[in-house]
Amino acid sequence: MTSRALTGVFRSLRLYHGAGAPKAEMDALYRLFVAPDALVFDIGAHVGDRVSSFRRLGARVVAFEPQPLLHRALRLIHGHDPNVVVRADAVAPERGPVAMRINTANPTVSTLSDAFIGNAKGQHGWTEQTWDEALVVHAITLDDAIGRFGQPAFVKIDVEGFEAAVLQGLSDAIPVVSFEFTTIARPVALACMERLADLGDYEFNVALGETQTLTFSSWLTGEDMARHLMELPQAANSGDVYARRLSPTGSRSSRSS
Repeated sequence: MTSRALTGVFRSLRLYHGAGAPKAEMDALYRLFVAPDALVFDIGAHVGDRVSSFRRLGARVVAFEPQPLLHRALRLIHGHDPNVVVRADAVAPERGPVAMRINTANPTVSTLSDAFIGNAKGQHGWTEQTWDEALVVHAITLDDAIGRFGQPAFVKIDVEGFEAAVLQGLSDAIPVVSFEFTTIARPVALACMERLADLGDYEFNVALGETQTLTFSSWLTGEDMARHLMELPQAANSGDVYARRLSPTGSRSSRSS
């Protein structure tokens, strides 16, 4: 354990759990999707700020975080809560060992995707990021997680360019999924939407950065969301796409959330 690694974790704790964290805004956003006693999977839970929000809303949470220091932080923050299960597994297309690249100074961008690191090279806002450690972690699939913990009402995926790979391990549609996108790896977001379309009929919205606010008052088709993501300026950097499964009648919502 290095001082650089500890500094990175403490930075994340201050940023995501500190006084300036947008807790009320986050709760207002997730309240649109998470009902009391709902089961939520948080894949890439980091230091658990989303877990905290889900719990404030009364949900039950399974949090997946394979980085050892972050996993330890999660257990310290949420480990005594009987409605939170903290797992050290990664989530991948297949179960077994997977290589993870760690950014010790900024662990929130640690990743299982070598392509993501390649995409970041030389890009504005990413030039100071270094992935200076590597470790092998154990992975399970989303299907494995569902088999063990039950069908979730909402799955949040934030795994730095590995989101589409996570969804490859899912066989059945989930009511609501969110996945992070970055403007340095837009094809990953498009692949996520394509995978969800294979599983069911979804409509889409997006929250840019850490605004915790949906961009569109009416939800978009996959085609319209793909066009929007591709037209975003590079400086938009990142955000979260929300995918909501349509009702069995196939009617598309025209109301705001």
